Amino acid sequence: MTNSIDPGQHLWWLASRSMGVVAMVLVSLSVALGLAMSGRIVRGPGVAARLKTVHEALALSGLMAIVLHGLLLLPDPFLHLGLTGITIPFALPARRAGVAAGVVAGWLAAIITLSFYVRSWIGARAWRRLHRWTFAVYLLGLTHTVATGTDAGATWLLAMLAISTVPVLVAGAHRLTTLDRGPLPAST
Repeated sequence: MTNSIDPGQHLWWLASRSMGVVAMVLVSLSVALGLAMSGRIVRGPGVAARLKTVHEALALSGLMAIVLHGLLLLPDPFLHLGLTGITIPFALPARRAGVAAGVVAGWLAAIITLSFYVRSWIGARAWRRLHRWTFAVYLLGLTHTVATGTDAGATWLLAMLAISTVPVLVAGAHRLTTLDRGPLPAST
């Protein structure tokens, strides 16, 4: 007789895990594209506007995946996290730092992503300063994934994280080498 686990009893947890992986991929792509745009890696007529649209879609999709990642844990019959556990950093006793990193990353992602819609109110300079925290969202998300993910040591997850990190590193390195160009015009 084999001892097997019924995945049907863990659907909420599996769905949340899936959304967490999707969120990491989308956030990675959004961060990489944002860095590429600020470093002006790709140029041409109309390119900035098209990239901005894709960047915005990736950021919003990533934010939705983050929200779903947390909300899907609420009905899980084994974890009993509660709304406090998914929204307040350090509220959970287990894996405190890793979970807190994810909660903080989620809140920062929400603030930064939604700041686009109040950019004219807060000003382009404040918006750019706020956007510098995007890399922190990415790093905190990686920390959360590696510190709390049940698949943290799995080859497939580590490969996915490595592959999705390459564009962020390449665009980030390019951006660091182009800092002397100054900020993008406020109209982009």
